[in-house]
Amino acid sequence: MKNITGMIFGATMAGLIGSTAIAAENIKIAFIDPLSGPFATTGTNGLAEWKFAVEKLVNDKGGVLGGTMFEIVAFDNKISPKESLIQLQVAIDQGIRFIAQGNSSGVANALTVAIKKHNKRNPDKRVLFINYSAVDPALTNDKCNFWHFRFDANADIKMDALTDVIAANKSIDKIYLIGQDYSFGKAVAAAAVKYIGKKMPNTKIVGNELHPIGKVKDFTPYARKIMASGANAVITGNWGSDMVGLGKAVIQAGYKGPIFTYYAASNGITKIFGAQGKGVIRLVAEGALNPPASQRASDYINAFEAKYPDHDISQARIANAAEMLAKAIDKAGSTDVIKIAYALEGMEHDSIWGGKVTMRASDHQAIQDVHIQAHTDENITHPLDNSKFGLLKENTVVNAAMDSPTTCKMVRP
Repeated sequence: MKNITGMIFGATMAGLIGSTAIAAENIKIAFIDPLSGPFATTGTNGLAEWKFAVEKLVNDKGGVLGGTMFEIVAFDNKISPKESLIQLQVAIDQGIRFIAQGNSSGVANALTVAIKKHNKRNPDKRVLFINYSAVDPALTNDKCNFWHFRFDANADIKMDALTDVIAANKSIDKIYLIGQDYSFGKAVAAAAVKYIGKKMPNTKIVGNELHPIGKVKDFTPYARKIMASGANAVITGNWGSDMVGLGKAVIQAGYKGPIFTYYAASNGITKIFGAQGKGVIRLVAEGALNPPASQRASDYINAFEAKYPDHDISQARIANAAEMLAKAIDKAGSTDVIKIAYALEGMEHDSIWGGKVTMRASDHQAIQDVHIQAHTDENITHPLDNSKFGLLKENTVVNAAMDSPTTCKMVRP
C-alpha cells in the first residue's frame, strides 16, 4: 500500500511538473501599452484583440512548431516612454523575446532604440519588436532597424491615400490641420502639408497647430479657431480621449464639413459621436469591416464580440501580426529571433480582412490595402460600441505605397 501511495504521489507530482514545463514552453509576447490613465480604453481593447487573435488564429490551430502555444503577457506603460523602457526590461528579465506595442509613436521610438541597443549587447537574449500601430514614418525610414517590424500603414501612406480622396472633392479648398504635440502628430501634419501641396496646389491650409497630448480638457477654443478659419475640411491624427474631445467640440460648434481622421472609431468614440458624426467623420485605415471581406472575417468579428462584448475589432492589423509571426516561427523552425526576423522579411500573407499584406524587406513596413471609411448607420453589418453605427468602406487604395521610397539603410546581423 505504501508503495502504491508513493507511486501515485510520484505520478501526481510528475504530472504537475510536466504541466508546469508545458506552460513554461509557451511563446510569450509582451504587450506593452496603456492599461491605465486617459488612454486605457485604447490599450485594453488592443489587449483583448491580441489575446483573441493568438487564441483563434494560432493556438486553436495547433500553435507553432508542432504544438507550442502563444501567450500574451500584459504590461502597463501608462503611455510613458520612460515607463515603457522599465516594462521592457521586466519583460526581458522574464525571458520574453517578443514585444508588441502600438499606442504612441513616442513610446515606439523609445522602444526601438532600446531594443536595438539591448540586442547588440545581449546576443543570447535578443528580442523582436512587433509594432502593430505606431505610425511615425521615421520608424521605417531613418530610424529603421532589423529588429523592428511595423504591421500598420504609416502616417505618410495613410495621408497619401486620404489626400487622393480629398483631392477628388472639388468643394474642399480650405483645410485645417490639428493634432497631438508629439512625433506622430507632427508626422501627420508634415505629411498633410506635403501631399496637399503636391495634389491640391490651390487648396489653402488655414490652420496647422498641435496641442498637448492627453492634457486638454476643453477643446472649445480650438473648435472656435476652426470655425473662424472658414475651413471646409479638418484633418487630425488625434486618438483616444483627444479624438473624442476635439470631435465633439468641433461638431457642437456647428461645423458641417468632413473631419478626416486616423483613429475616430470604437473604444467608445463611435457611440459618443452617434448621429452627430454621420456625414462628418471619415477614417483612413487598413482592415475594413463593412462590408466584411469574407464569411471568415465576419465569423471572426462575431466570435470576438461574443467573448469581449465591451470591445470591438478596432485594430484589424493585430490579426495579421499574430498570423504572420506564427508563420515566421514555423518557417524558421525555431524560436531564434534572427531566423524569425529573416522569415518575416518579404513575407506575403493573405489577410483575413482581404487582400495581401507584404512585409517589405527593405524597411520592415507592411504594405497592404488602405481604405477611407465613413461613420454611418447605413449598410452596417458589424457596428461598433454596441451601437447601430459603424464604419462603411467608401474608397480603397490597393497595396498602398507599394513602390514608395524609403530612407532606411537596413543593417542586418
